[in-house]
Amino acid sequence: MSTVPASPGEGVGEPSPWILRWSHLVVPGGAVLDIAAGGGRHARWFAGRGHPVVAIDRSQPALASLSAVAGVEAVCADLEDGSPWPLPDTRRFAAVVVTNYLHRPLMPRLSQLLAPGGGLLYETFARGNETLGKPSNPAFLLTPGELLDAVRGRLVVVGYEDGYVALPRPAFVQRICAVAPAAPSGDGASADAALARYDLAG
Repeated sequence: MSTVPASPGEGVGEPSPWILRWSHLVVPGGAVLDIAAGGGRHARWFAGRGHPVVAIDRSQPALASLSAVAGVEAVCADLEDGSPWPLPDTRRFAAVVVTNYLHRPLMPRLSQLLAPGGGLLYETFARGNETLGKPSNPAFLLTPGELLDAVRGRLVVVGYEDGYVALPRPAFVQRICAVAPAAPSGDGASADAALARYDLAG
């Protein structure tokens, strides 16, 4: 996968503060999909809290250590070479996690991977980062509002940021937490009829 150059702490390291901030919205015990998982910092974190995790990456060495982690299913697959999607089309997740990775043809699939009420937690580099260093290739930089456009009409945006961060190193980033509508209630009311409560405080 054309994962963008990693920031310090990437790989087997501390989870992204953005992912941690919104992890409380993932249903307890719900399955998590970690796309471009690398060394598995998020896969390990969620698995350690009782979530079954599917970690996808094209690097077998990166996934090797994950295979021994209880609760993690490591899937070696290249999502950019035209191969079929590596998971059953019917498989759904309580959360889809993507950090420091951008492959635009994959974007429409992300909302389809979510179970009702499931959340997309996405964070990667954005336009402006080319003024600071790598990545500078536009293929790896989100354009203004691009994550909002990717989920518009599909998911409910709970949190969104687009700007500059100083740590773990100076970078321009864009990140989103967006949630799939809940399944309709048994009384025939639509999911949109009830206002879901997404705790912003964690």
